[in-house]
Amino acid sequence: MLPDTRRGDDVTVTDLTGYGPWAVVAGGSEGVGAEFAAQLARAGVNLVLVARTPEPLERTGARCRELGVQTRTLAVDLVDATHEVIAATADLEVGLLIYNAGANTCSEEFLDADLAEFGRVIDLNITAMMTLVQHYARPMRERRRGGILLVGSMAGYLGSVRHTVYGGVKAFGRIFAEGLWLELRDHDVHVLELVLGVTRTPAMERVGLNFDVPGLRVSEPAEVAAEGLRQLPHGPVHVVSGNADDVARRNDPDRARVVLGAHRFMQKLIGGRGHR
Repeated sequence: MLPDTRRGDDVTVTDLTGYGPWAVVAGGSEGVGAEFAAQLARAGVNLVLVARTPEPLERTGARCRELGVQTRTLAVDLVDATHEVIAATADLEVGLLIYNAGANTCSEEFLDADLAEFGRVIDLNITAMMTLVQHYARPMRERRRGGILLVGSMAGYLGSVRHTVYGGVKAFGRIFAEGLWLELRDHDVHVLELVLGVTRTPAMERVGLNFDVPGLRVSEPAEVAAEGLRQLPHGPVHVVSGNADDVARRNDPDRARVVLGAHRFMQKLIGGRGHR
């Protein structure tokens, strides 16, 4: 039986166990990923948490075990180790894949960085994501139940300085989710790209994002995760609450005006770094 798709303010209104007994959360150590893990644990879904850094990963794993579910942790870099994730879950029925591992690992201007570093951005956001989606979605299609939640970014709606490649891969992720949603909707497998705006995560704090810019909408990780799980049955794309108007503006056909306007705002957000 598929999960109950009723909407509500509390994530527990959805029977997430209907997707299957196990979920894989890639990028599940902190921020939004850790909140996905905790909320799934409260709903009774066993977890495989994957992230690069062992310490926060183990803290999140321990938190989920305290909530009463089986939890496995795997500290690997997905650029090089999707085969390890697949091997570590070979004995499990994975009914839900959350791909939250799409960081911008090379935040440099395109002409000033090593091309191989941009290749890692592509591998993390496209190649590794496609590998895990195909592996876990095939049995979901056969079982006629399951869910794929891909965490996207508003960066995928326009070009910006030092996001030349990252914005492109995030645009790819959204289009990929829409096509996958079409392919799987008649097989009772839910597909959603959850588009995030500015979110108060440890990663964003480490890069020095200015959360106090007037008019800036800042989302909290727990709210974002709850909204994503509620919206999973209602794909293919959902923009986190409070950001829809900004996405609509970014789709304006006057690209020069839109890109330059967003660039000036981003300079305020990141403390004036960048050009012109």
